[in-house]
Amino acid sequence: MIDHVSIAVRDLEACGRFYETALATIGYAKLVVRPTTIGFGKKYADFWLNERRNMTPVDTDSGTHVCLRAASTEAVRAFHAAALAAGGVSNGAPGPRPDYAAGYYAAFVRDPEGNKIEAVTFTAGAR
Repeated sequence: MIDHVSIAVRDLEACGRFYETALATIGYAKLVVRPTTIGFGKKYADFWLNERRNMTPVDTDSGTHVCLRAASTEAVRAFHAAALAAGGVSNGAPGPRPDYAAGYYAAFVRDPEGNKIEAVTFTAGAR
């Protein structure tokens, strides 16, 4: 069982605003703010941003990928729209992904730093 995930970002303030907007659509809120980290979650902070100002920009072929569960297809669509409005880039429009699994419905974005973030829900016929 995974307790939490942290991703490194160069611009904590900008990424904090991005994630606060995008993650609100799937029930996450900003729960912890410290000088060099922000924690988001539903009941406790399980998704963290850690400031790394001198970090090399994320390579476009980076293997970093975080997937967060959404409650519905509407929430997945809202996540994608909010992420784009907040400065993210689409990496896969909301929709079914039957080649992944039955009922798999997801959207993919890249945050302002280039990290790959996915929101997923499972519809009828899932697992």
